[in-house]
Amino acid sequence: MAGHEFFEPADRKQVADPTSDLQAATEPRHSCDPAFRHGVVVGFDGSTSSERALAYAIGMAKRSGSGLIIVHVANRLPTTVWAGCEPPVFVDVPDHRTEVLGLELACADYLAEVPWILVERGGDICHELEEVGREYAADAIVVGSTHGLVGRIFGSVAGRLARRAQRPVVVIP
Repeated sequence: MAGHEFFEPADRKQVADPTSDLQAATEPRHSCDPAFRHGVVVGFDGSTSSERALAYAIGMAKRSGSGLIIVHVANRLPTTVWAGCEPPVFVDVPDHRTEVLGLELACADYLAEVPWILVERGGDICHELEEVGREYAADAIVVGSTHGLVGRIFGSVAGRLARRAQRPVVVIP
């Protein structure tokens, strides 16, 4: 090729190794902080119901002596996903709300009682809460109830999560 040279890096990794065992692909992701294993996951978006869920989750984590994993899910999918359809494309809109929520939580006195972390995810709320619960081997997932028209039409996050979760789901009214 005239004018273009493509060099192979010396440390190039092979994408697919046919001789590797398949066990590595099925192992769970262990990127989470081990100090928060078997903690309490709580969905938080700053709404009144999520604040009540956070208050309950703080008490739950304090009583069990575990950490609190606060999850903010930036819903970056089209509305067809909420209706149960497959998304045509992912819509990735920057969400600075997590930063604002993180600053508010860092200044909150009531969170000084338990160790906590804030995890941001993007996508379907139910799937991401369950995924974080699986990654941290959470003892429970706490969410606030939905009181809107969208929840009545498409099903509430709490209802969908309770049907599909592999761990206890606590719904706070």
